[in-house]
Amino acid sequence: METKKPENIDEYIGGFPNDVQEILETVRMTIQKAAPDAKEKISYSMPAFEQNGIVVYFAAFKNHIGLYALPSGHVAFAEKLSKYKSGKGSVQFPLKEAMPYDLITEIVKFRVKENLEKAKKK
Repeated sequence: METKKPENIDEYIGGFPNDVQEILETVRMTIQKAAPDAKEKISYSMPAFEQNGIVVYFAAFKNHIGLYALPSGHVAFAEKLSKYKSGKGSVQFPLKEAMPYDLITEIVKFRVKENLEKAKKK
């Protein structure tokens, strides 16, 4: 049986329990506010924001919200992200803890600026 892939972020968020939907909507609004010109899309079956390239992806899992700011976003905020489980281009924010919305804002603004600088060089 094939799982239906979401066509947009509303469908993606709608597939989770209400408490997780609330967190995902707040993450989404946080990203929108930090990157008002970014366009929403689904990429790799995850919500993504694009402005001169991908700014960030985010996704929900059983015990955490994953934020994917590509390696550069994570390197730039390594110290602030050090308390969270992370990989080369990902970080896991546990659902049992308060979401660090201010940190998400900082990372998104950094990625928008980085993408803009890359676009200017092309």
